[in-house]
Amino acid sequence: MAAGNGATSSKGTCVIRRSKAIAATQQPQPLAIVAPIATSYNERIRPVLDSLENLRRINITKEGIQLPSIVVVGDQSSGKSSVLESLAGISLPRGQGICTRVPLVMRLQNHPLPHPELVLEFNGKTVSTDEAHVSEAINAATEELAGCGKGISDDPLTLMVKKNGVPDLTMVDLPGITRVPVHGQPENIYDLIKDMIMEYIKPEESIILNVLSASVDFTTCESIRMSRSVDKTGSRTLAVVTKADKSPEGLLEKVTADDVNIGLGYVCVRNRIGDESYEDARILEQNLFDSHPLLSKIDKSIVGVPVLAQKLVQVQALSISKTLPGIVRKINENLSNNLSELEKLPSKFTSVAGAIASFMHIIGLIKESLRNIFLRGEFDEYPGDKKMHCPARLVEMLDSYSNDLFSCVESDATKNFLMDEIKVLEEAKSIGLPNFLPRTAFSSILQQKVRGISDMTIGFVENVWNYLEDVLIFVINRHSENYTQLLFSSRRAGQVLISKKKQNSIMHVIEAIEMEIYTEYTCNPEFSQEYNKLISLREGFLNEVLKKEKPSHVTLKDVGMIDIAHLRQYPSKLSQAFDLKARMISYWKIAQKRLIDNIALHLMLSINYLVIHDLGKEIVNDLLSPTSGGIERLLEESPSISGKRENLQRSVKVLRESKETMGKIIDRVGSFAEC
Repeated sequence: MAAGNGATSSKGTCVIRRSKAIAATQQPQPLAIVAPIATSYNERIRPVLDSLENLRRINITKEGIQLPSIVVVGDQSSGKSSVLESLAGISLPRGQGICTRVPLVMRLQNHPLPHPELVLEFNGKTVSTDEAHVSEAINAATEELAGCGKGISDDPLTLMVKKNGVPDLTMVDLPGITRVPVHGQPENIYDLIKDMIMEYIKPEESIILNVLSASVDFTTCESIRMSRSVDKTGSRTLAVVTKADKSPEGLLEKVTADDVNIGLGYVCVRNRIGDESYEDARILEQNLFDSHPLLSKIDKSIVGVPVLAQKLVQVQALSISKTLPGIVRKINENLSNNLSELEKLPSKFTSVAGAIASFMHIIGLIKESLRNIFLRGEFDEYPGDKKMHCPARLVEMLDSYSNDLFSCVESDATKNFLMDEIKVLEEAKSIGLPNFLPRTAFSSILQQKVRGISDMTIGFVENVWNYLEDVLIFVINRHSENYTQLLFSSRRAGQVLISKKKQNSIMHVIEAIEMEIYTEYTCNPEFSQEYNKLISLREGFLNEVLKKEKPSHVTLKDVGMIDIAHLRQYPSKLSQAFDLKARMISYWKIAQKRLIDNIALHLMLSINYLVIHDLGKEIVNDLLSPTSGGIERLLEESPSISGKRENLQRSVKVLRESKETMGKIIDRVGSFAEC
């Protein structure tokens, strides 16, 4: 016959009285003085648990270091609260729906105090309470953390219980799993609870205490499914089966078959019912598993709250002994990394002299980088970034401009060959000696050609300076990104300087274009050589044009297939027009090369002056201008660096405290791990 509500019957009362009487005759001390579920581990493990609690208190988990924890999970109404109540000997919030709405960190400590001490810690507060009011205090703290509704929060609430007879344990109780939201709960309540549970049980350092009701099919239990998803072998999962008195049928088979891979085994318990004292509940539990026709067949090593307490303390001790060396190693690694990061941060200026020294150092670094990139063609700083290989990119830009310039010819030149020259010669006629080539004819055609390339040339130098500006700003950012005011001044000065250089280059191009327009001159012998070569073809070309057979096309070397039918209308002008064309072709090649060389030399000189002379002066002038605030503003640290420094300093402080804490207890681990 199953026990259950009958435990409160008169027969049950008699059993309790008989058991108490027997205990009184066999034991000289009252039962309440004995710690029935405290174990021999307590004295040795307590300093370790205290240290781990200190680590939790200083938020060591924010440093990416997981602490060994016993995480209590289970479906809603599985009896989680009853199990924790039995272990702690105190009453926790009860009711319909979710009772636990925040992670409840329960720190139990066996202590021979005349009266239990209960303390809640949350939101930086510490609230003392007592056994009679702890449930109300937990509810009030929960409402502050998660609101007055039925929602949940991942902000933890810590309950410290110092009481005679409790095991030294630290457990984290999480909200019970529910699939259907009730009034006042968010529609995604299941997902919220699932995410919270997974966050706590996923770390390898977590021991999963899976609370299962004896009445459910373990293989379909949601909490089992979650724990198996992160602990497939069950090596860190312990199951406690509640309400054994209400569903005793088949329980033995469930816990012995282990269809769901519970590596740390099962413990079956009886829930405290109604107003039973915790002492009475333990007596009734022992009697149940001793005398019940079905439950008495379950091995005594896996039944009862005292057995559960002992197993939890043992599992906790083994988990700590296993994970503590790794925690120490992670603390040391993180501390070393954070100290290294702090060392890499720029020095925080405390004086104007220090600011000036650093300022001059950074300007020197910027100029040296630009010398390597712009002038020396060295790209060791940016081996994989082709954009920063400036001489190569400048040569490519210059070659592209040169190709565009040489391929820029009159449209339909072969179809309207010599027509521009003939038209110009017609308009350049004057009273004078015959067969003299008018200078104005040559000048007119040259000016037209030069003006035709002016926009292309101005566009080329603009593109060059735009590219150089990108490189300059990139280098400035790299060397001064940690100093906000210097970064702003340097970038502003760089942009102003590039704008000046660009405008200066445009004026230089305009001047070079005007020189080509107003004066035709060269001492280059290639002009005469090219002209003589072309003029030697004139007689043969004219003969072809004036042939009686009247061919429509003729091939002229270096020009191509030419349509000549239209030229027969101008027999008297052909010789002069060809001469003018030969002179123009010969001179234009030299003018193009001269323009390219001139611009290339000008650009390299401008870049040289920018790096060696102009940039440093421009930055200093900007920094000392009335609008910039002067050198003193260099003392201001950028928000990003300041925030990073504060985070690293906080982290280093936490890790140093953690290292000191762990150093005090690491030697204790071996002693209780061997027990």
